Amino acid sequence: MAQEDLAARRCEPCRGGVPPMDRGMAEDYLVQVPGWTLKDQPMRIERDFRLPDFAQAQAFAAQVGDLCEAEGHHAEIHYGWGHCTVAFWTHKIKGLHENDFVMAAKVNGIADAPYVPASVGTEPPPYVQGKA
Repeated sequence: MAQEDLAARRCEPCRGGVPPMDRGMAEDYLVQVPGWTLKDQPMRIERDFRLPDFAQAQAFAAQVGDLCEAEGHHAEIHYGWGHCTVAFWTHKIKGLHENDFVMAAKVNGIADAPYVPASVGTEPPPYVQGKA
């Protein structure tokens, strides 16, 4: 399954009662989400994204948060000047589920899109263009 295939999927609600992925299966999925690493305690996937400044790190964190809310699968997000760390694991099963990799692929899609500040694409006021 390619990363694009994972990113196109929706998260399925996990109600618990299923075992978390074992490390071997997690490593198989990990190759489909470039940049992510496997961590322990709990077993989770994590990626640190580098951004040019605080504003862009904050905007990226907000985009990831919006995605998580829309998908109903929430990340652990930490950001500061020039970086944003995102981690996924399925809390109900205290480990990894396919949904975590689906979300990682979707976050990679956000990171791969060029950052465009909210002010870009709007017509500047006339005084900026020398018309006032």
